[in-house]
Formats: sequence, structure tokens, C-alpha cells
Amino acid sequence: MDGNVDEQELWKAFQSGSEDAYTHLYRLHVKAMYRYGMSLVPVSEAFVLDCIHDVFTEIWIKRERLSLPEHIRHYLLKALKIRIIHLLKRQEKSHSPITQADLDDLWSEPSTDEVYAEKEEAENRQELMRRLVALLPHRQQEAIRLRYTENMDYQEIGNILSVNRQSAQNLVHRAVQKLREWLK
Repeated sequence: MDGNVDEQELWKAFQSGSEDAYTHLYRLHVKAMYRYGMSLVPVSEAFVLDCIHDVFTEIWIKRERLSLPEHIRHYLLKALKIRIIHLLKRQEKSHSPITQADLDDLWSEPSTDEVYAEKEEAENRQELMRRLVALLPHRQQEAIRLRYTENMDYQEIGNILSVNRQSAQNLVHRAVQKLREWLK
């Protein structure tokens, strides 16, 4: 709780125009925002980073009008998700959908060393788990990453996913059950 109080003070300083506080908030939360953003749209690292910077630019511009969030990280993660969804919807309207062939063209053929390293890594249990998580429905993936990567409780997960605590718990529970089935 002590760290939360410090963050609240940091937020107030940022709202008063402190660039140091703003920079400190960015450094405290950018890695978590990046991980979360990449779990939502793993195709483009640059897209996620742009969205993170958009969120921070927007909060700087609106700093004096913003309220003091109870949990700053959750506020920033939710703002990032909203920004990503907004931009993806806007892109869908103006562009044709990306095909698998388009994605394949983005990457050159891996070298023999890269193939060997990738094969070795795939045998690692953590890599297997990541691959299994990717097979889950999107909402379950998001819930499980928030629970186990970001260490959030079910109420916090519910707030970010815009569902109640019980629904968040059910999403995580169903995802864990499915992963256990696949691992047997």
C-alpha cells in the first residue's frame, strides 16, 4: 500500500505539471503496458509502442482535468486497451484485412542457427505454455495474462475487461482447466 500512496503523490505532481513525475510514471509502467499491449496485438511491436506513447501524450495534455485513479497501473492498462481497440477499428474501416500471406512476407526466411535455437526453445516448458495460451479464446488469453503475468486480482482483471469479479474469475478458471487438459 505504501508504494500505492507514493504513486498517488507522483500522479498529483504530474497533474501539477511536473515533468519529472511524468517521466517517473512512464518508467514505472511502460514495461507492463508493453507486455499487456503485445498480448493484445502480438503482430506489431511498433504499433503497441505508438499506442503507449499516445496514451502518455493524451494524459499529459489532459492532466489537469484527470481524476486521481485508485490504481494507476490499471488505469493506464485500460487506457492502452481502449487506444489499441480504437486504432484497430479505424484501420479495419480504411484497409483491407491482412492475410496470412501478407504476414509471411514481412519476415525473411530464418537462418539455420535461428531454426535450431527456435527448436530448442520450443522444447522448453515455458514456450509450450505460451503456445498453448495462444490457442485459448482471446478473452481467456487476456484474463490469464493479467492474472499470471501482471499478478492482478480478479477484481482488477474485471475492471480492465469491463466484467464483474466473478466473470473474471470464471475466465481464468476456464483457461487454466483447458491448459491442464492439453498438458495431460
